[in-house]
Amino acid sequence: MLLMMAEVLEFTHVAEALPESSFWGFLGFHQSHVPWTGCSLHDLIQPSFTFLVGVALPYSMASRASRGHSQTYLWLRTLRRALVLILLGIFLRSMGRNQTNFTFEDTLTQIGLGYPFLYALGLRSERSTWTALGVILVGYWALFAFHPLPGADFDWSLTGVAADWEHNLGGFAAHWNKNTNAAWAFDRWFLNLFPREKPFLFNGGGYATLSFIPTLGTMILGLVAGRWLRAAPSSSWLMRRLAIAAAGLFAVAILLHLTGINPIVKRIWTPAWTLFSGAWCFVLFALFYFVVDVQKTKRAFFPLIVVGMNSIAAYILAHTVVGFIDESFRINISPQYDLLFGEPYKTLISGFVILAVQWLILYWMYRKKLFIRI
Repeated sequence: MLLMMAEVLEFTHVAEALPESSFWGFLGFHQSHVPWTGCSLHDLIQPSFTFLVGVALPYSMASRASRGHSQTYLWLRTLRRALVLILLGIFLRSMGRNQTNFTFEDTLTQIGLGYPFLYALGLRSERSTWTALGVILVGYWALFAFHPLPGADFDWSLTGVAADWEHNLGGFAAHWNKNTNAAWAFDRWFLNLFPREKPFLFNGGGYATLSFIPTLGTMILGLVAGRWLRAAPSSSWLMRRLAIAAAGLFAVAILLHLTGINPIVKRIWTPAWTLFSGAWCFVLFALFYFVVDVQKTKRAFFPLIVVGMNSIAAYILAHTVVGFIDESFRINISPQYDLLFGEPYKTLISGFVILAVQWLILYWMYRKKLFIRI
């Protein structure tokens, strides 16, 4: 969540202003999404957030069960939570528009669409969970693999992508190219069922509604990790399981990518991306578990705890008050307060100010024990 909020620092602006600096170029790359295949640190934000939804579920279910809540009550609560996430995602995507922007590729809507299925799997055995993951990923792969490729008379103006775009894939992997795939075809039908200012043709970033299906796969991996965490007889047992899972997922994902069977593409959440990003989630989960729980260094992570305890509030702040904070400083401090260290670094100054104010709001909520839960 802190990495997402830190987008306001706009390292890419500094990198463009200082093109000779490899340091800022490196930071700029990892604070932006890759154009299509591959991965940056920024690309791991959404899967990490999604993974943790799965990690938290076994604890949530155990807590509710200990209070004697019926399955009917728990299912109604699950469906309510899913609906709120979907509607909140649509609301945030509609800000600044002339009418409701019905779109379902946002992080919150993607989680909301998959959450009831995740809860259902939370009631099943671990073997059933792994089986469901396999069915989801293979089925989603088949949906793309059997979708026809663009023909010689294909109208590329409908996709927002040129036929010779440098990131287009060739051969069998072309089934997962931007805005010519099965998920794009689905959205051409589905999103036009809703009222719109003009017909939906394509998503500029290539994102798609159906990505919630493999995103559910990421949540399932988190569910497995959460079960292991609750049942771990020792820290070494858990660390070993997390390491083996990460190594296996990395191996399969990279093999799928290199052979062209399925490329690693975050924007359409390919099955290979589910496995690749899931492997990174296991690595990061193991790293933080070791440092915080095993080495007992929780105090050093207090700034992250403040953000993490109110992740929904942090997400909303990052999508709503950025402009307000910046404009307030320009009005009350100086119209050019961000030029303190010169033009190349202006986004670092304004971004730091915005990030600091957001964190202080979350800190105040933490001190007052105001935690937003859905």
